[in-house]
Amino acid sequence: MRWTGLIAATLLAGAAPGAVGAQSLPAPQQHQPQQAVEGGVPLTAENRAHVERAAAEVLFWNQEQRDQNFPHMEKLFPGHVVHAAKKPLALPPGPPLPIAAATVDAFIKAQNVAGLIVLQQGAVRLERYARGLDRDGRWTSFSVAKSFTSTLVGAAIRDGYIKSVDEPVTRYIPDLAGSAYDGVTIAQLLTMTSGVKWNEDYTDPKSDVVRMFSTPAPAGVDPTVAYMRTLPREAAPGSKWVYKTGETNLIGVLVGNAIKKPLANYLTEKVWQRYGMSSDAFWMTDPAGHEIGGCCISVSLRDYARMGQLAMEEGHGIVAPEWFAEASKPHADTGRGPGFGYGYQWWTYPEGRFGAVGVFGQSITIDRASKTVVVILSAWPKATDPELSRQRLAFLGELFKAAKGPLVPIPRRRR
Repeated sequence: MRWTGLIAATLLAGAAPGAVGAQSLPAPQQHQPQQAVEGGVPLTAENRAHVERAAAEVLFWNQEQRDQNFPHMEKLFPGHVVHAAKKPLALPPGPPLPIAAATVDAFIKAQNVAGLIVLQQGAVRLERYARGLDRDGRWTSFSVAKSFTSTLVGAAIRDGYIKSVDEPVTRYIPDLAGSAYDGVTIAQLLTMTSGVKWNEDYTDPKSDVVRMFSTPAPAGVDPTVAYMRTLPREAAPGSKWVYKTGETNLIGVLVGNAIKKPLANYLTEKVWQRYGMSSDAFWMTDPAGHEIGGCCISVSLRDYARMGQLAMEEGHGIVAPEWFAEASKPHADTGRGPGFGYGYQWWTYPEGRFGAVGVFGQSITIDRASKTVVVILSAWPKATDPELSRQRLAFLGELFKAAKGPLVPIPRRRR
C-alpha cells in the first residue's frame, strides 16, 4: 500500500487561519468532542520545530533510525492513547506450524521483519520477534490504520450514529457541501471511488498529498476538510478507483462528527475493551488534535493479530451485521490483476483473502478458508518495494498452505 507524506504534511501544518477554497462553501460546523487521553509528545511552541523535523524525515530515516523509531513513535509525535482491556482475549498456543525454520529465518532476515505471528482458529501457531521488538512492545501501522478506521464506521452504523454507507458524505461533513463531494456516498469514500481528482505522488512537490496540510485552513475548519473541499471532480462517483489517503482522513472526520468523541475513545470502547486487546495503543494526531484516520496507530503484534481475528469473526457483534463480509469484497478494481481489488479500506486478494497493508512492510492478512491470520511487522529499507512485496506474497502463500494441512485440536480461548 502506498503511504504518503501525510505525517510530515500533517505535523508541518500550522494553525494559522487563511483563505482556502471557494468562498461560497458553507460556514464551519464543528462539534466539541469529549476529551481524549493525551499521549506522545505535546505539540507546543517549544517543541514544534523538533516534531516538524522528525515528521519531515520519516521517509528518509536510515535503518538504525527505523529500528529505533518504529517501536516508539510516541517519543516523537503527539497522539491519543487507546486503552487495553482489563481481561485480554487469550491467545493459547497451538501446534507449531509445519514450515521449515530455515524458511522463516530467511524471510525474517530478507524483509527486516520485527514481528511475525500466525493465528489459526485463534491459537498461536508461529510467533517470532526480532530487531528489538518483543511481546510487550508496539510497532507503527502506517496505512494499516485505514482498516481500523473503516471498522469504526461499521461500529458507528451498529450503534446508530450512521444510518447507512449509502448516505451522502455531506450529511456528516456539511463543510463539504458545494464541493466535488456533493453526491458522493460513504461507500464510495470507503472504496476510494469518489471520482474526485487526487495526486498521491510522494516525489511531486505539487501533489495533493504534499500540499494537503501545507495550506493553512480557515479558523474552525478541520484541516483535512479545508483542503479536500477544494478538489475538482474527474469522474462520476463510483466509476474510478484512485488511492487517496486524504479520503481515509475524511472517513475519520466523518466518524468523529457522527459519534461526537475522539476516535481513540471510540476505538477503546468498541474494540480494545470489548474484544480484549492486551496492550495500550497510540494513535497519532494532527495539529487540530484529531486522530489521523489514514495512518499511524502503534499496536502490539498480538493486538494486530487480534484485530485480524476480529475481522475473521465478522466483527464479533461490534460492527453492523455483515459488515466484514461487505468490507472484504472487491468493490473496486485496482488494476493488479484477477483476484486483486479494494473493499472498505481493506485490500482483497485471490482465493478470497483480504488484508491491511502499510508501507515499510506492515501487513495483516486473513484467509477465511483455513481460519488463519498472519501479521508481519517490518522495517523495509524503502517505503515501497515491488520485489519485497512479491516475496512477502509468496511467503504468505507458504504459510497458508502449511495452515491448510490436517488440523489437530486447538485449545479453546478464554474470553
